Amino acid sequence: MKKLLYTLILVFTVSTAVNANTVATDNPKTELTAEQKVELEHITKRVEEIKEMDKSDLTKAERKALKKEVKELKKRADFLNQNVTLSLGAIIIILLLLIIIL
Repeated sequence: MKKLLYTLILVFTVSTAVNANTVATDNPKTELTAEQKVELEHITKRVEEIKEMDKSDLTKAERKALKKEVKELKKRADFLNQNVTLSLGAIIIILLLLIIIL
């Protein structure tokens, strides 16, 4: 019984990996508008400024604010590039739900 279950899980995992790959490559990249390119360039420059900054003399609150700003800039840049990311936990939950349903 366990052997059958493991075989089904393996087949399901391999088949979803193949389907996910084809779906990801089917979506053509859309070209960024001029405004989006300028904003993306501004975000990149700001992140570089933060990386080059000497953080040793900053207070804890200032470092925390910089970290928060970098995270927000990364989210905005991902939105402009139309990147979609799934965490490992989300993938596991989706797989478990599909196994339970099927």
